[in-house]
Parts: sequence; structure tokens; C-alpha cells
Amino acid sequence: MSDNMKSVYGKAKDNYSFKIKMKSTILVIWFVILTIICLLPIYILVINATRTHTDIANGLSFLPGTNLKANLHKIVSDSNFKLSYNALHGYKNSLIITVCSTFLTVFFSALTAYGIHVYDFKLKEISYTVILLVMMVPMQVTSAGFVTFMSDLKLTNTYWPLIIPSVAAPAVVYFMRSYMKSSFPLEIVEAARIDGCSEFRTFVSIAIPMMKPAIAVQAIFAFIASWNNFYTPNMILINVKLNKKTLPMMVSALQSSDKFNDYGAIYLAIALSIIPIIIAYVLLSRFIIAGVALGGVKE
Repeated sequence: MSDNMKSVYGKAKDNYSFKIKMKSTILVIWFVILTIICLLPIYILVINATRTHTDIANGLSFLPGTNLKANLHKIVSDSNFKLSYNALHGYKNSLIITVCSTFLTVFFSALTAYGIHVYDFKLKEISYTVILLVMMVPMQVTSAGFVTFMSDLKLTNTYWPLIIPSVAAPAVVYFMRSYMKSSFPLEIVEAARIDGCSEFRTFVSIAIPMMKPAIAVQAIFAFIASWNNFYTPNMILINVKLNKKTLPMMVSALQSSDKFNDYGAIYLAIALSIIPIIIAYVLLSRFIIAGVALGGVKE
């Protein structure tokens, strides 16, 4: 190779390396900006939970205050605060509804997606199309009929209407089937049948472990959606006492109450309400990457 060719090759290689470094730098800066945008509201929420009502009213601050203990004391002991908010009862009620509905959502959605993906029957594509059509219907359109139906069944003021409908989750079914089409070979089902494994056991012992990344992602989304759900519980739990309300209902009542207007304590109550969401994400997010290798099958 001549010196001129070596020089041209070296310059091209340097230009390519420079472009890669620039692209990587731009991406890193962009992701840092996105991270700050996502975490800044949570950071401000936590900071305001440590400040006094007067400090919050005077303006924004990025430095923590010294009023956390006093705010916590107000949440626990203030009589006006107790009329609208009780953290222990709120946690218990929301966890009962959220954990049950999350389990039903991911399990039966995975089961439905497994049935559509694995079995061949005449109405297979039509059934899947109907599921997708149901996904297009917003909850607000059917809410009046849903409340009337629950009232006819005498199920208002109970948790059943907030848990059982979680079995039908069209969006989760769509995601699960899309994942199975790309990562779940049908040959492994045939092998399990040859070995004498029953259909349900094949689903539980083989399909669910291989679908762990998809299940983890949808479990996080389902948990957050159910935990933050205010619209449906507010329609169903009409005449219940404070100890039967969910945490979002308590926070909403607290924010709209004219008997208690301490912003510091209110921010602390809101901050406490997001702790289970953070815990759920920390516990489940590790399966998103770790479970990818579990679903790999060589053909």
C-alpha cells in the first residue's frame, strides 16, 4: 500500500471515529436531559415535602428544608388532616386492589396471548381483531353503563368491580402476543406435548418463564395504572368510610379540602403515595434485561 493510500485510509478512519464519538456524545447529552426532565418533578416533590407552607408559597427551591419531621407529625396527628387522609388504610386498600388486579392482568393476558399464538382455530384472527377493537374503546365511554351494571349486581362500594375487570386487558394481550411471535417458537410446545406435558402445565412451566421480560414490563405498567387509578374507584366506592378508600382518593380529598391547606404536609402525603410504585419498578425492572437470555431458544 502506497503512502498516499495509507494517508487517505488514516484520514477516513479518523473521520469515522470522530463521527462515532460525536454521535455518542450527543446521545449521552440527550439522555441526560431526558433523565433530568423525568426526575425533576419527583425531586421537587420530595424537596417540598421537607419545607414549610410559607417556604413553598414563597417560591421554588432545589435545597431540602428542615420541616420534614413537623410535616410527618401533622400527617399522623392533625385532626383536620385525619378527616381526609390515613396512610395505613390507604396503603392497605390500594395494595389489595393493585396487587390482585396486576396479577389477573398479566396472567390472563399472557394466557390469552398464548392461546391465540399457539392454537389454530377458525375464528383465531377474528377473535384477535375483536380484542384490538375493544382496546380502542375508552373507559369514559362505557363508565355510565359499567356503574349501572355494578349497581344492579349490588357490587358498588366493594372492591370486586375494581379487581375482576382486570382480567380483560386488550392492550396487554396485544403486547404479549407481539412478544411471543418474535421470541416464542412453537417447536418447544410440540416437544412438551411429545414428552407428555399437559397444555396448562406447558403454559405455566415453559411459556411463563420465557415470557418473563414481557410479563415484567406489563406488570410494572399495570401496577402503576391500578395504583394511580382514581376515576374508577371514585365511581364505585361512592358511600364508603375513610378506611375503605384508596390512597389516590384520599390524596384528592386532601387537596380539595378547605379545612387543611398546609402545602408541606400535602406534598409529603403525595410523596408517600408514590413509594410503592418506585419499589415495584426497582423489583421488576431487573427482569426486563435478565429475562431476555432466558427466552432465547436455538433452532
